[in-house]
Amino acid sequence: MSTFHVRYSNIVLPVLFLAAFILFPACKRTETDAKQQSANQEHEGHQQTNAPKRYSRSIVAYTPPKVTLVDMTGAEVPLASALNYEGPVLMQFIFTTCPTICPVMSATFSTAQDKFGADLDRLRMISISIDPEHDTPARLREYAQKFKAKPQWQFLTGTLEDIVTVQKAFGVYRGNKMRHEPYTYLRASPHAPWVRLDGLMSASQLVAEYHKVISQ
Repeated sequence: MSTFHVRYSNIVLPVLFLAAFILFPACKRTETDAKQQSANQEHEGHQQTNAPKRYSRSIVAYTPPKVTLVDMTGAEVPLASALNYEGPVLMQFIFTTCPTICPVMSATFSTAQDKFGADLDRLRMISISIDPEHDTPARLREYAQKFKAKPQWQFLTGTLEDIVTVQKAFGVYRGNKMRHEPYTYLRASPHAPWVRLDGLMSASQLVAEYHKVISQ
């Protein structure tokens, strides 16, 4: 081997080794940074998906039909008497096997219970099942326990005919429970109009709407 080749090897090989030593960690860092960035983007996307959606607010007049429903204890409850409660009333239509919006709506009611403070004792919350053939009083009791319902929160079911009549009276009947839309109703007293909130909201937003309703 010539002297030139020996010197070339003695110079070039250490330089290549040093370059590889420096660049390899940099490549690893770049790969790690990319994975972290991807994870952050996925996390941000997940947060955005679960963020409370916008909702609209309207003041409406409804006449409750003269039907008698059944609560989760099996007791008969005339709808008019349940809604003509002297204090504020909050109402939703749900069904216990709903895989999409109903758990979100019920979770909002559940969380709001702890945010109402002292007002919780003076208001009434009502969830009416739109799937009465499946939602028996026993199933409603299980559902109420799942969402940690307190005494002011009533769950009602009834005959299919009566439940359809109630849905039509409040403008939510869609012919199929899977086409159910997220509506929440609030009323300060039997003599006040209903406020209808169309869409999903957080518990804090619901409590804010409640205070707005009772202050008007």
